[in-house]
Amino acid sequence: MPPPLTTAENIDDLPEVIPIHGAAVRGTLAGLALGLTAVFCIALWLDPYEEDGSPRRLATHRQLGLPPCTFYAITGQPCPACGMTTSFALLVRGDVLNSARANVVGSLLAALGLVMIPWCVTAVLTGRTLFVRSLERALAVVVIGFLGLMLLRWVIVLVVTWWPVLSGGSA
Repeated sequence: MPPPLTTAENIDDLPEVIPIHGAAVRGTLAGLALGLTAVFCIALWLDPYEEDGSPRRLATHRQLGLPPCTFYAITGQPCPACGMTTSFALLVRGDVLNSARANVVGSLLAALGLVMIPWCVTAVLTGRTLFVRSLERALAVVVIGFLGLMLLRWVIVLVVTWWPVLSGGSA
């Protein structure tokens, strides 16, 4: 029987090493950085303000030739993603308050995207991801976290919209 590779009594005593990523991971991260850059270029191209200069809350995506929100058209209520495009377009212009009013989770997602661009570039150049040992775990946390926040925000918007009706007043 060969001797153990380490003399550490507990596996938790071993030093943590961040692996060097190969070409596939680096290529994916480079693609992510380019994709996010394209998203923010499109956000800069869009006009998130009405003709009178007031900020939009919804429907900025229509400038891309996309149809109106089907959920909103059928129910008259915003969907969980309503206002996301508008929030991105407002945030890249530095209009943080109105970006949050359009969709606060969209503002958080845009802010994360802005941080992700230099993070991805650094990871591509060094082969190591800063502050992240497991890309799979980090991706799962981010996706589940943002989906949860998006649904929580949606419930809050619906409650605020329906509160007058539910409390006996008129909408």
